Amino acid sequence: RARAPYLTYLAPFSYQVNRDGTLKAPLLNQFPQIAADNRTALMMVITNVEEGAFSAELGRTIITDAAFQDRLLTNIIETANNVGFQDIHFDFEFLPEDARENYNQFLRKAKQRLQEAGLMISTALAPKTSAEQVGAWYTAHDYAAHGEIVDFVVLMTYEWGYSGGPAMAVSPIGPVREVVEYAVSVMPSEKIFLGQNLYGYDWTLPFEPGGDYAKALSPNAAIQLARENNVAISYDEEAQAPFFFYTDNEGNRHEVWFEDARSIQAKFDLVKELNLRGVSYWKLGLAFPQNWALIDSQFNVTKLR
Repeated sequence: RARAPYLTYLAPFSYQVNRDGTLKAPLLNQFPQIAADNRTALMMVITNVEEGAFSAELGRTIITDAAFQDRLLTNIIETANNVGFQDIHFDFEFLPEDARENYNQFLRKAKQRLQEAGLMISTALAPKTSAEQVGAWYTAHDYAAHGEIVDFVVLMTYEWGYSGGPAMAVSPIGPVREVVEYAVSVMPSEKIFLGQNLYGYDWTLPFEPGGDYAKALSPNAAIQLARENNVAISYDEEAQAPFFFYTDNEGNRHEVWFEDARSIQAKFDLVKELNLRGVSYWKLGLAFPQNWALIDSQFNVTKLR
């Protein structure tokens, strides 16, 4: 409710595809009314999430079975019309590595159906730096094809520092820039949203692979944690991200990386420099007032309704 004035799209996560081509809806609460009150377009996020994780097997069915696709697209269009979604956003992750062209063909088919229904189409893309980059998250995501087919893309430019990995900035500016510079080399810059995290992580040291996961926290909570422990917040000029260390009551050493006005400004500068469409946030509900103040002072938020 508080952030919708700053948003072009509001995207409840997510509609999960069932094995029969129907959809499992997220809890929408008052999303349609909040979007209408703030002239914010609703984005319908479709995922291959099954039992809490992205499913390569379900993903293969979606992008290879023509009859399944017909049922799925019919259900998507019907739901979009009933709820009032304006954009259909496909966030298909960990697809089989041999399925790149299948995914492209699915998107071409979806584009035709959705366009006929008066709907936009967009996709989420793993953070690649070349067409040759391979791996379970990357191979099936074809930047050039998506740039040609869909109305816009969201680059998932975050999670270099992640809950199961060693402590580091979540979205360091150098790696983020590499992804964006590759993207603009193969698709129009005005189709690109820069993905941005609204959170940080608190790691317990020393990091051990397979050990405890880092705890996610909001930028406000990170600052409060530093204050409570009376420790200074440092700023990494290379990563363009704030961090600090503290010791908890049990004597465990911690390392915290998060976002602040400076780190977000570095991303905003990149958006302006490369003439990107805008910024796409994951996820709302984490307190970070500096971000919204910067948006208010530097951008005119486009409203589609």
